[in-house]
Formats: sequence, structure tokens, C-alpha cells
Amino acid sequence: MGISASDVIPLSHARANFSELAEDVKGGAEKIITKSGESYIALIDVNRPDYYHQLEGERIHLLLIGEASQGLDDVAAAKVNDARSAITALKRRRSA
Repeated sequence: MGISASDVIPLSHARANFSELAEDVKGGAEKIITKSGESYIALIDVNRPDYYHQLEGERIHLLLIGEASQGLDDVAAAKVNDARSAITALKRRRSA
């Protein structure tokens, strides 16, 4: 469901018609409240943040899986150093 022009509401209109807007949102709509012509807040159903947080958690897991996969590919291609070698090389560079 996308946001349409009718879902963008000035703050003054939202104040005057809050109950009506709340019913629209409870029915599945999402409203963007503007202040001085700029996006200010969103009016969404109380259950939506849980859904958004779940999506964010899934996105983070997918990113971690991607990083782990890249790490395994680097190991297979011998593009890695063991920690002791890396620390020794850093110490040599700092002392030089």
C-alpha cells in the first residue's frame, strides 16, 4: 500500500479531524502529517511498528549472512591473514 496525495495532511487539518483520521488509519491507511509544508510525523496503526521492527530484524540478518558468506569466500580464496600476522604487520608499520 502506497501513500497517495490524500494521505498527506497538514497538522491543522489533523488536529481538527483527528477522530476521522484515526478511523482511516485503523482501517489500514497511513497518514503523513505535515508542518509548515514539510513532513513532520506519520500516523499509523499501533500494530505497524512491530511489523516494521520485524522487517528491520530480517534485513539485519540478511546483511549478516551476506557478510559471513563474503568472509567464507575470502577464506576460500586465501584473501585473509591470521590475527597474529595482522597484528605483527601493524606493529612493524607503526614502529617504522
